[in-house]
Amino acid sequence: MNATAEVLQRSIIHRTKGKNLGSLTRLMSPADLGEILKPFVFLAIFSLGENRGKADSGMHPHSGIATVTFMIDGDIAYEDTTGAAGILPAGGLELMRAGNGVWHDAVPTSDTSIMGFQLWVALPASEENGPAKSVYLAPSKIPQAGPARVLLGHYGDAQSVIEAPAGVNYLAVRLKDGECWRYTPPTGHTVAWLAVESGCLDTGGFVNKGELVVFEESEQHIELVARGDSSFVLGSAVKHPHDLVTGYYSVHTSKEAMAKSKTEIQSIAARLRQEGRLS
Repeated sequence: MNATAEVLQRSIIHRTKGKNLGSLTRLMSPADLGEILKPFVFLAIFSLGENRGKADSGMHPHSGIATVTFMIDGDIAYEDTTGAAGILPAGGLELMRAGNGVWHDAVPTSDTSIMGFQLWVALPASEENGPAKSVYLAPSKIPQAGPARVLLGHYGDAQSVIEAPAGVNYLAVRLKDGECWRYTPPTGHTVAWLAVESGCLDTGGFVNKGELVVFEESEQHIELVARGDSSFVLGSAVKHPHDLVTGYYSVHTSKEAMAKSKTEIQSIAARLRQEGRLS
């Protein structure tokens, strides 16, 4: 990069390798970087090798958020209380709008290794208590523009087929060693971050495998050079205007919205127990 590009380059204001929780590394949560990066409020990378024990978290609820699961390796079986069930393969994408309340579960389908990212996006006040919806996409249904697969939102000429929360982009990018790539966010996208799954990126400073970096709030572009073959996810968005009201699996904009969803979650739980699907 030349001197002019370095002057214009968007600065990194925070970096982290998150908290290792065994098979999962939590890179951001509502209690820490979520307040800085909202509407992005949670990001984890999960990685499970061969010959592991039981790895699923069991049927559990969410509300007030959209959960986004992007599989890198391996397949998982999913089900949720919208009635959806099936197999999410490597390269596939799941978006579940939890809305006023939903329960779901996902388990590996074999003993081969699996890896992926799970992201939570806070829903706007107008949608946080809406009906739950889920969409599951095969890898062939995810559009691509250059080195970027468009998981949510739009980039270049590519537009995600998923109806995501407005003002949110989420990309999965692969670069070859030495390849340069510039991301210019849409107007109003002052929030931006990236997390490296493999390799190393140079963005005026190195970002290594397993790191998440937060960029300064602006609409400036992000310039990247791969040091070795590299893959990462990147998010940008219009800033979420509300304080975060958090529960164990939920994020809302007010205590009233949280209380409303709690009633729905308890109602679904009672039905699941009657059906023998919840202990």
